[in-house]
Amino acid sequence: MRNPFSFFVFLLFIFFAAPSWGAEPLSLDDVVRKIQDTYERTGQVRARFIQTVALKAMKKTEREEGIFYFKKPKRMRWVYTKPAAKELVINPEKAWLYVPADKVAYVQDSAGIFKSTVSVRFLAGIGKLKDDFKISLAAGKAAEKSGSYLLDLVPVNPEEGVRKLQVAVSSETFQIVRVVLFDPYGNVTTLAFSSIELNRDLPDSLFTFQPPAGVDVMKR
Repeated sequence: MRNPFSFFVFLLFIFFAAPSWGAEPLSLDDVVRKIQDTYERTGQVRARFIQTVALKAMKKTEREEGIFYFKKPKRMRWVYTKPAAKELVINPEKAWLYVPADKVAYVQDSAGIFKSTVSVRFLAGIGKLKDDFKISLAAGKAAEKSGSYLLDLVPVNPEEGVRKLQVAVSSETFQIVRVVLFDPYGNVTTLAFSSIELNRDLPDSLFTFQPPAGVDVMKR
């Protein structure tokens, strides 16, 4: 089973910069500090997402969309609705990938998902952006034409499957408008979020999974 979870785990910490702080210009240090502060205050999230993956070797782009849920500590659910249904469900004990069309569910201990030092630290709420990343303004620009701060984040320590993250943050609302991951093989994965709801009451039961009858369970 190819591990489909690590990218989403790696991105979780950066997703939480969603409150409004006003439109006055901020320095790079201010932007980073506000992202960090917001992450530490945010425990639950629900949002819609659109995911696109540009595959260099195959010269094609795949697009999927759905709804994302997150709850500290270490609970998430990605419900893909288009173009085909599938679910990623992770809790502190188990991680599941369910593909209804194939009538199969893959399962592994979640400890294997949280191998990344960066991921574990942020999911535990103790990660520090400046400790874990080399951060700069992308291409030397303070903002894109669209009015967003564009930041490059390069892991201080090598992270499997991650060469660089690029994050676009609205200069007016400071909501994350786009997260782009560049892997070592030239593939580019983009996540765009909308309809973001923070700190709503998400039950722990949302982050459990019971394979339906007739579904094959394959352990990784």
